[in-house]
Amino acid sequence: MFSDKEVFKKEFIETLEYTSSKTLDEASPINLYNTLGTMIRSYVSKNWINTIKTYQQSGEKQVYYFSMEFLLGRLLQSNMLNLNILNIVKEGLDDLGVNIDAIVEQEHDAGLGNGGLGRLAACFLDSIASLQLPGHGCGIRYKYGLFEQKLVDGYQLELPDYWLKEDYVWEVRRTDRSVHVRFGGHVEMNQDNGELTFEHKNYETVLAVPYDVPIVGFDNNTVNTLRLWSAEPVITGYDMYTSDRENYYKFLNYKRSIETISEFLYPDDSHFEGKKLRLKQQYFLVSAGLQSILQSYKRKIKASLRDLPEKIVLHINDTHPALIVPELMRILIDEEGFSWEDAWRITTQTCAYTNHTTLVEALEKWPISLFKELLPRIYMIVEEINERFCRDLWLKYPGEYNRISELAIIADEQVRMAHLAIVGSFSVNGVAKLHTDILKEREMNNFYQVYPEKFNNKTNGITHRRWLMSANPKLASHITDAIGTRWIKQPRDLIGLLKYANDSSFQEKVSQVKLDNKIALAKYIKAQTGIVVDEHSIFDVQVKRLHAYKRQLLNVFHIMELYNLLRENPNLDIVPRTFIFGAKAAPSYFFAKEIIKLINTVANVVNNDPHIQGKLKVVFLENYGVSIAEKIIPAADVSEQISTASKEASGTGNMKFMMNGALTIGTLDGANVEICDMVGRDNIFIFGLTSEEVLNYYSHGGYVARSIYNNDPRVRTVLDQLMDGFCGNDKVEFKDIYYHILSNNDEYFVLKDFDNYVETHQKVDLTYRDQKDWVKKSIVNIAHSGKFSSDRTIGEYATDIWGIRPVIIK
Repeated sequence: MFSDKEVFKKEFIETLEYTSSKTLDEASPINLYNTLGTMIRSYVSKNWINTIKTYQQSGEKQVYYFSMEFLLGRLLQSNMLNLNILNIVKEGLDDLGVNIDAIVEQEHDAGLGNGGLGRLAACFLDSIASLQLPGHGCGIRYKYGLFEQKLVDGYQLELPDYWLKEDYVWEVRRTDRSVHVRFGGHVEMNQDNGELTFEHKNYETVLAVPYDVPIVGFDNNTVNTLRLWSAEPVITGYDMYTSDRENYYKFLNYKRSIETISEFLYPDDSHFEGKKLRLKQQYFLVSAGLQSILQSYKRKIKASLRDLPEKIVLHINDTHPALIVPELMRILIDEEGFSWEDAWRITTQTCAYTNHTTLVEALEKWPISLFKELLPRIYMIVEEINERFCRDLWLKYPGEYNRISELAIIADEQVRMAHLAIVGSFSVNGVAKLHTDILKEREMNNFYQVYPEKFNNKTNGITHRRWLMSANPKLASHITDAIGTRWIKQPRDLIGLLKYANDSSFQEKVSQVKLDNKIALAKYIKAQTGIVVDEHSIFDVQVKRLHAYKRQLLNVFHIMELYNLLRENPNLDIVPRTFIFGAKAAPSYFFAKEIIKLINTVANVVNNDPHIQGKLKVVFLENYGVSIAEKIIPAADVSEQISTASKEASGTGNMKFMMNGALTIGTLDGANVEICDMVGRDNIFIFGLTSEEVLNYYSHGGYVARSIYNNDPRVRTVLDQLMDGFCGNDKVEFKDIYYHILSNNDEYFVLKDFDNYVETHQKVDLTYRDQKDWVKKSIVNIAHSGKFSSDRTIGEYATDIWGIRPVIIK
């Protein structure tokens, strides 16, 4: 298609005129974006069709990755990169007087995810296609993303993230593949030739309409599919043309209630209606996805559903899609006529589950009353699964009522989704070695004793194509000049950079790239916030979801302590610091929103104090997402990975920063442990309690936050400043943070780790002064980052869990 730039230019002009009826001079930036996007989607369509056809002909096993989130980011540049046409397009557009960056900026980040879970799913889809594996994603086409974050007087304000206000050039609506999903009603049991049958009646019907997005593999012909489901009303002629006013308004109410299912990512579940909508979303996803998969299976593969485990893997990403287990049972028993025993064998050999957390609140539980009312047939099946599971447990552990109660899927008037996923899957994996060990030894030890063969670890990864090649092309170019191109397809080959760690010429190139990226970010910060930052200062970055266990609070307490020192002595010898934050807090998470307000309040105080001579700056970039991350991460010097040990399952931000040469300051938590093992203690800044120490405190007590407050004057000063007007005229603005730390005994050990954190930051300061040593450490981190490519992770999933093999698309 784009064999050279002249061919590209001709086709670009023709497509622009055809699709927009405008000349190049008349076209707006969005016209140019839609033109280029349309050309590229057209370009991949042939391979997309051929990929589907080849999978069908090969008969190879395929994986379907179910996730409530797919945080794709922008696809235009990554698709051009994967298709090896980025340079041709750039050169062609330059000739036409069009800036490719201006076109790329027109694409809105798809509002299909929130944080690490969704970004991981997106990286996995990229790697599955790039490794030529037969695998697809299944999610919801949210009309609005989580929310668009605005900062007003330092407070987070949530606005609708209407990312679909412009047509999404990458999607294809597939009305012909629509299916029906049922909610509510009741189930009648009948006898048919001695067999018990179940009939679902008086249910509400939702039309699930799929929108397919192509997932383009790197430098190959594979184009897999991300299928996103939209909830729409089932419309009849009477619905549309009735003259009965009452029925008309009933239809409008029905239509509105249906459309809310795919309207918002993570509706507020702090009230009953929010909980109901979340459960509706989860069943909508798995029922629509599973019906579609099984229809395709019967239409194309034409094998018996008894052979389903040999042909299909259904992967449950976190607990949200755990209803796959009873929904597959429902279809096999009620629609396909299988016995319970055969259906259970098929289901438990087809489903696999990834656990992403040790946080109890994140292991979903649903009230029986809600579950039973909304999903009556599914509840009956879950109840039967639980009954049979508990009966087996009783044989294994006779008389151990407490153990059986702890393991039960239904207990305490709740349905436990993590338990359902474990019991109904053949594989249960954690996402970092430490996380998996904690699951096996503590959090899910009872299940591990029952199913030791199911548990395994798959440490997370990131796609180096987006997070290095696309986000940091100058660094990627220098890497290729040094070690050749093999690392692009074999990222472990980045280890070859170790021999250049002491090479002054290579060090200078890496340093210059970092400075260039910092200058670009400084310009962006100025444009977005009006804050002028010193590009020669240490860019110290913490960007991630706002949650108490991630401890943005520890970071801001340290900033307050540094500021207090500088107020006392403006000539204090420190390397200037720019602290950069980006985070969204869930709309109903009041404590997290207070931390955002605190960061912005401290920023206002620090940034406007001339006495500290510009040695500290604090920046909070609003509406953090993938595209902003691509600007921030290549410019970071220090990566803040400071969660309470044992709480962060893995993290993937730590890997992205490492790959771009930032040095980590972090606890021995999640994948930090493996990063530390790879790079060595000399090339990472580790501090704080270990997971064993944290868990010991939780089990046996012994920690008293107020004792630290009473004995460490730095801590006392910082906490008192929350209440003494230092942060503004309202002396009770941050009382909840103050009392949360002291009255609730500092659940996440912020004060306990404070002293060691401050001391470790002093080491950061001293190390940064020796730029040659700092850059050496940076190169060592980049060299070891290949292990954390999602290509490695997906290779392990494919071999150890899914049992799928590459299929070459010609």
